[in-house]
Amino acid sequence: MSESGQVQCTVVRQLWSRRHAPASTSGHATPGNIGLLHWRDLADLDCTEKSPIAPAPRGTAIRDLASRLRRLPPSCGPVRLIGVDGHAGSGKSTFARQLARELDGAPVLRLDDIASHEELFGWTERLLTRVIEPLGRGETARYTPYDWHTRRFGPPRPLPSAPVVLLEGVGAGRRALRPHLAHLLWMELPREEAWARGRARDGEEQREFWDGWVRAEQRHFAEDPSRPFADLLVRQCAEGYEVLSGPAGSIGPNQNITQGDGPSAVC
Repeated sequence: MSESGQVQCTVVRQLWSRRHAPASTSGHATPGNIGLLHWRDLADLDCTEKSPIAPAPRGTAIRDLASRLRRLPPSCGPVRLIGVDGHAGSGKSTFARQLARELDGAPVLRLDDIASHEELFGWTERLLTRVIEPLGRGETARYTPYDWHTRRFGPPRPLPSAPVVLLEGVGAGRRALRPHLAHLLWMELPREEAWARGRARDGEEQREFWDGWVRAEQRHFAEDPSRPFADLLVRQCAEGYEVLSGPAGSIGPNQNITQGDGPSAVC
């Protein structure tokens, strides 16, 4: 699509609605109003049309996305490994849970279970050896989830080699993991808004942790961005989600990449 066409697409999406779902104040990365998902595939959208495109019928959007992911070729042995990335507080966990249900209970690995206080982003080797390599052999992986309260890793937990496995968390689309992903989804919410939601969710007692996390996340995405390589962008709306084509196909092999949030995350 031409640059002018992309601008027109952005205008259409922003005019469609300017409402955000309210932030949740409890739970782990759980935004509000998540019941209905709206599917809009911009790969087939003529954004030069003057009238807005109607949303998908109720109840079909999440099934459409799940069907699309099932049709992808395996990427990690027999597994279609799907990354769900985005800033902390952007709603990755909630979205991944809903998608997993539509995928007949697909396993979800939360990167919060792989990271730790000492290794917020230094967990790549542990994930590759304990999870990616066994899945690539068609075997059940076993990992030890980290307890953020006791600050220690717990007993081993199995992760089966299913047709689709979701990998959810900040850094799911990092450079070392992308060769193993069938698709990368990015939760399209600006970082300041996502962080504000996360801080409100976790309360004042986690303020010091969040101060350190924000600095670590900024460093991570500056060195190893995910969004430019996303196949799909996912935006939370007042009544569900909007799924848009991602920027992955527009990146040349010799193009320098810097991390950015892109357009304002409104529906």
